[in-house]
Amino acid sequence: MRMLVGILAVVLVLSIAAFAHGTTSGLEQDISKGTDQAPDLLIKFAGLSASIAVLLVPVAFAIERLIKRDGLRIADGVLAAVLAHGVTLATDLWVAKAAPESIQDALTRPLAEDPGALTDPVHGYLAPVIAYMTAVGMSRRPRWRVVLWTVLLLDALSMLVAGFTTPFSIILTVLIGWTVAYGTLYAVGSPNVRPTGQTLLAGLRHVGFRPVSAARAEDTPDSGDGGDRGRRYFVTLEDGPPLDVTVVDREQQAQGFFYRVWRRLTLRGITTRRSLQSLRQALEQEALLSYAAIAAGADAPKLIATSELGPDAVMLVYEHLGGRSLDALDDDEVTDELMRDTWLQVQALQSRRIAHRRLAGDAIVVNRSEPTPPEGNPPAEGDGSAEGAGSAEGAGSGGPDRPTETDRSGKVIITDLRGGEIAAGDLVLRMDIAQLLTTFGLRTGAERAVDAAVGVLGPDAVADCLPLLQPIALTRSTRATLRKLGRERSQREREAVLEASRKTKQTREESDGAESAAPDHKAAKAQKQAEKRAMDEALDVAREEDLLTQIRHQVLKIRPQAPVEPAQLERIKPRTLISFLAGAIGGYFLLSQLTGIDFAKLFEEANWGWVLAAVGFSALSYVAAAMALLGFVPERVPFLRTVAAQVAGSFVKIVAPAAVGGVALNTRFLQRSGVRSGLAVASVGASQLFGLGSHILLLLTMGYLTGTEKTPELSPSRTVIAGLLTVAVLVLVVTAIPFLRQFVATRLRSLFAGVVPRMLDVLQRPQKLITGIGGMLLLTAMFVLCLDASVRAFSSDETVSLSLTGVAVVFLAGNALGSAAPTPGGVGAVEATLTFGLVAIGLPKEVAAPAVLLYRLLTLWLPVLPGWLCFNHLTRKGAL
Repeated sequence: MRMLVGILAVVLVLSIAAFAHGTTSGLEQDISKGTDQAPDLLIKFAGLSASIAVLLVPVAFAIERLIKRDGLRIADGVLAAVLAHGVTLATDLWVAKAAPESIQDALTRPLAEDPGALTDPVHGYLAPVIAYMTAVGMSRRPRWRVVLWTVLLLDALSMLVAGFTTPFSIILTVLIGWTVAYGTLYAVGSPNVRPTGQTLLAGLRHVGFRPVSAARAEDTPDSGDGGDRGRRYFVTLEDGPPLDVTVVDREQQAQGFFYRVWRRLTLRGITTRRSLQSLRQALEQEALLSYAAIAAGADAPKLIATSELGPDAVMLVYEHLGGRSLDALDDDEVTDELMRDTWLQVQALQSRRIAHRRLAGDAIVVNRSEPTPPEGNPPAEGDGSAEGAGSAEGAGSGGPDRPTETDRSGKVIITDLRGGEIAAGDLVLRMDIAQLLTTFGLRTGAERAVDAAVGVLGPDAVADCLPLLQPIALTRSTRATLRKLGRERSQREREAVLEASRKTKQTREESDGAESAAPDHKAAKAQKQAEKRAMDEALDVAREEDLLTQIRHQVLKIRPQAPVEPAQLERIKPRTLISFLAGAIGGYFLLSQLTGIDFAKLFEEANWGWVLAAVGFSALSYVAAAMALLGFVPERVPFLRTVAAQVAGSFVKIVAPAAVGGVALNTRFLQRSGVRSGLAVASVGASQLFGLGSHILLLLTMGYLTGTEKTPELSPSRTVIAGLLTVAVLVLVVTAIPFLRQFVATRLRSLFAGVVPRMLDVLQRPQKLITGIGGMLLLTAMFVLCLDASVRAFSSDETVSLSLTGVAVVFLAGNALGSAAPTPGGVGAVEATLTFGLVAIGLPKEVAAPAVLLYRLLTLWLPVLPGWLCFNHLTRKGAL
């Protein structure tokens, strides 16, 4: 993160130097006026002293580290200094040879002795020193840090006053040294800060215990929201019951950092702990939550001691619990009594407004009667490493506050309180209920989980959590389990449909074999309808509700009036963020194409006949889109209503990516028109699949024709050949790598399970097939003609004439990129691609930019209002 921040700061400084020339020159003039009265002798003495000290201080620190046998850290510093020196040389060369004049003025100034020479843009010795001091960790040693920064600032100030540098040059030098240092540390790694077994045992003696051995407890899988809970050890004492010790080090504090930052940005109304706490903050928070939970009457681990284990780790000492976590229990061991006891603990926490925030299976422990060392982790002797186990001999008594183990046999204990929250709001408390409902539902089913919660909390408290019963409110591990179950459920549904299809086909073949006469047309049609009914019935039987839906239904049986509308927890969605960034980039490239164009003059000279033609072609595209969809739907669907649905799609694709919004709308429309859900999805999928194939064929064909327009022989253009070779290489790579091959095979298998049978049904109806193919070709033709008419509307007789095939290639390429772009309607990406394409085939930029804007206005923006009206009309009529 520090390396990235440094890179961004360097870019920001260079941007200010490039675009704020007045600011940089004014700053230099102010500094020059303010330092003119400084004594020349004092300036020279300060500069000489600082230059010598800048070199002596790092050398003195290196000698001190070598005496303490810390040569590896010095080696990292030397490597960072060498790299920083190389970066400064490259920066100096770039500023002198290729940088804009404004950057040169901001980073250099004429020398007083030789006005024709310039100062160095970046200091070749100052940046390596800063990189060295940062990499060796001098900033974490107060005395050395104060001395070195004093020397560096004095040296920089003396050079600035003497006229050997500029303020921006000093800032850039510091940023380069700082960034290169952290980049070097990131590349070579950092020393292992995990405490050894001997360090752990020494820390226990320091707080009054007499340990005999320490063994790593059984690990649980790390997750993004729980992987920083610390390493756990089972410690035996000479006299007294054993201990559970949790060790948290700096490495674990950083684990899951990006996930926590993303949660803070995306979730609204929910307070979360700081993304990166200090070790002392983590220790104090866990201790506070442990004491607060016990004071509330909940069974939580009893904290009896805390201590630091050097500068990079802390430990928390608890009474030994023993027992097994909920995840380690078999399903038949998760009894109603166990769930009731767990809900009682949660009720005690919530009575004092304490939120746990991670009520997953590994945070719920069922205690055993006798404490025993964890299986599979016997105390190891010899190396003393905390990664495996540590052991040591002790002497004396068990300590002044030796714990006395209480009888917690059979009790449920809530652990992992470190990520919790005191004085929590209602929203967070309800999230805890939703999480625990899901945790138990995954083990016992929705009905038993809801009954246990209602028996303790009451129906109202459970009903209030329904708006929070959504994946984003659950822990990361729970979401992963729900996704896995969803994939298994979808696979079972597909297998049931395939099995029903196989049986019906087998039955039909047997009946056809028994009949010698030619089959009757009506009988064949009836048999086909029977097959479809059998597949639909099989899908209905195999369809299963997901767990969250089952929990909602169980709660609604008890409280029918309970709110079920999901709460809006997301502040920003990933798709929205990506759409915004992609739209901003596309808008930037589009605006760069519009600079210098006189639109008033262009529209005055526009050919309005061609503008009206473009409007007509844009309107006919919706008729073609309706034909393209209905051609793959054997059932009868009203044509005019289908055209209205395509117009409504103009509104939908503004709020969703083009390739997603249209598919969802058409699928919903077919379902509302009486087509079964599975068949509706298959029909839209068949339409999309055929559209993709025709798009690729048309692009290759038009590209071939474009390449042969001006050549006597039929030789394709180099672009087409390069495209074909690229596709061939990608196919070979996919088939050669097992993971990619399996991924593609899985997707193709699901495709053939639904889409291909639907296409076979369409093939048996030539009229439908002709309608679908004709609609696809007509749709492409209307868009190409609309773009061509837009070009001709702004073209004059002197403008280079473009062929229709060239315009078609530009449209097909731009449309493909627009479908792949994450922005709604391909905004930004399509405009930039079409403009670049038209300029590339010979159209002046002054004509290409307004032509593309007119085309997008007619096909994207103007249809939004009619689309919104059609969308509302179809919604009121129940067609959407």
